Amino acid sequence: MKLSILAALALVSFSTASTEQQSPLFSHADRSPKSIIDASPFLSLHRDLVSIPSVSGNESAVGEFLATFLESHNFNVIKQPVEGRTSRFNVFAYPSSAPSKPSILLTSHIDTVPPFIPYSVQYSDNDSDIVISGRGCDDAKGSVAAQVVAALETLAENPSAPLALLFVVSEEVSGAGMRAFSSNTTLNPSPDSPSSLVDGYKTIIFGEPTDLALVSGHKGMLLFHVHVTGKSSHSGYPWLGESALSTILPALSVIDKLGDIPVEKGGLPSSDKYGRTTVNIGRVEAGVAANVVPAAADADVAVRLAAGTPEEAMDIVLAAVANATGDNPHVVVKFAEGPNGGVGGYAPQDLDTDVPGFEITTVNYGTDVPNLKVYEENDVKRYLYGPGSIHVAHGDHESITVAQLEEAVKGYKKLITAALERLY
Repeated sequence: MKLSILAALALVSFSTASTEQQSPLFSHADRSPKSIIDASPFLSLHRDLVSIPSVSGNESAVGEFLATFLESHNFNVIKQPVEGRTSRFNVFAYPSSAPSKPSILLTSHIDTVPPFIPYSVQYSDNDSDIVISGRGCDDAKGSVAAQVVAALETLAENPSAPLALLFVVSEEVSGAGMRAFSSNTTLNPSPDSPSSLVDGYKTIIFGEPTDLALVSGHKGMLLFHVHVTGKSSHSGYPWLGESALSTILPALSVIDKLGDIPVEKGGLPSSDKYGRTTVNIGRVEAGVAANVVPAAADADVAVRLAAGTPEEAMDIVLAAVANATGDNPHVVVKFAEGPNGGVGGYAPQDLDTDVPGFEITTVNYGTDVPNLKVYEENDVKRYLYGPGSIHVAHGDHESITVAQLEEAVKGYKKLITAALERLY
């Protein structure tokens, strides 16, 4: 893939910044939005990433761009294939000049939700208040660009910093990219299977929109499907059939309230840290016409766990459905499966917040954190941090400010510095 002229200029600017003090972001005489972005290697990189469509399943183009960019900045790049409908890959990179194996990993994702929204800029009299819009500008290409720049600036100051970068595909859909990386014993070795490339990570910094706060943890997840089999008949003679919809409704009514019901009465658990478990019935489908008794009914449900394990939540859901439907054998609950046929959910994820100077928060959304296997023997610190707000992510007006992007570089460098201090 050929780089645009603007991207090429960004490469030159970054290469110069590694040996000379970087000029201020906004020193250009022309104050138009385009010129301000062009004058900043960082903002130009962010623009080029956002301008490349990368809806989950079609990340190859942005992966190629990012791999070329990192190679031009003296990184060794590994394109790790990830199974899927198209040829796509994770981008793993580490400095070619580093004297030691990587032990600090910065990671985020390069896929986005649909639909693609073109990159645009809304100018403000205050340069820091410039608003950038476009799919992925917030979730999570803002984190990707900021992590790259933070790594480059750190290496310019400390060429021996044992850093690695990982940018994965499919975070928004299945987590297949991170799971592929996690199971690779060369890129993510266990203590008893040492790699010639990596000894084991001591710090992992995940990038997601957190409003620049350090996240102390996020809720767990459990997904399941409810299917009911009935018998169709003419709606004028409903007693000749069995309405699958009439059967599923009481089950859904109870499922919908499980987060509000106390545990001692059969509900899902809550916690002081994450609040109550929330349940979302996201899709319901039944019947073929208003004058036909529905022979089948289906529903898809997502549970955000505030406490407990997925296995415990499964038992609670099954008991609630059985009670609501009189243990009807025509009601089947199927839970999402994980890799190798295991449980497809995960418990709440507690994260580290021991680096001073950050606001601390929890979040309700899921991340790739549970998809990356960490080994307790390595005494690993895990941080979740990034620019932008989850409240605009996935929406029609996804956006981020220049101020947030700039501050994120400082934040990532602060986390890297703390990680380096732990090593030495």
